Amino acid sequence: MKTDRLISIIMLLLERRSITAKHLSETFEVSLRTIYRDMDAINAAGIPIVSTPGVSGGFSIMDEYKVNKKIFTVSDITTLLMGLGSIPQDVTENEIVNTLAKIKSFVPAAQANEIAFRAGQITIDSRPWMTSENSVSILGTVRIAVQTRRVLSFQYSDRSGSRSTRRAEPYRLVLKAGFWYVQCFCLSRQDFRLFKLTRITELAMENEQFELRDTPEAISDFCELAEKPFTRVKLLVHESVLNRVLDICESRHIEPCGDGNYTVSFPFFPDDYGYGIILGLGEKCQCLEPPEVRQEMTRRIRLMLDSYSG
Repeated sequence: MKTDRLISIIMLLLERRSITAKHLSETFEVSLRTIYRDMDAINAAGIPIVSTPGVSGGFSIMDEYKVNKKIFTVSDITTLLMGLGSIPQDVTENEIVNTLAKIKSFVPAAQANEIAFRAGQITIDSRPWMTSENSVSILGTVRIAVQTRRVLSFQYSDRSGSRSTRRAEPYRLVLKAGFWYVQCFCLSRQDFRLFKLTRITELAMENEQFELRDTPEAISDFCELAEKPFTRVKLLVHESVLNRVLDICESRHIEPCGDGNYTVSFPFFPDDYGYGIILGLGEKCQCLEPPEVRQEMTRRIRLMLDSYSG
């Protein structure tokens, strides 16, 4: 494949001082014309290729572009490869190919197998189990808008279900708990906001570009959510849903109580999302305390029953 050949050529050029086109042609079993086209492609990708004529000449990468291998340890290279390998392809596309090639060129031949093994010991897959072409399209559009500083317009549904039309200046993409968010300066609210991509519809990227503003830390938005007041609930759950309970509660807060049942205690936010978690466990779960949460659960269950009865 052409991409594999280009990466291999880059690694060779980073490893050696100079390589002739004839040597590359024989190594990869392609024509000299193909090698010259490959060099043009590598140069166009931002890696400065130098061509030196003469008997001792050949192709090389500009010395100022190279990095001394000795500054990286085996642990450094392994960590870099794991980090770059965890970046979702739908966000970076082929942008990290050259970076990976340069880092791999630092791998000592005697330790290549060890580093490859250690770099593959951790796999980070941020993709949801179920996705749609629309969500991938939205992520791609937002990514381009962030890179090109283009204004976005869209319809947004907040946590209460209210819909509004927004125009915003996108600054960064944030991946949190398996969901993508975009931090924007909302022109409609004249303040920075964090928008969840799954709640965005009718997205359009405008031709208008914006000037950069001082950007707050994206994580501060999540800190505000974490500081919301919560209460601790106690549930009685059946063992058949225990695997789902372990997704929201630490095992040290789960205790067996006989007959295949368990008591569960965990922090609970009394909003639609929090009640939705408990309702999602169905008839295999009963809220024991506090009384106000139990009462609200009863009210919501009756409303659901009424909607089906009607």
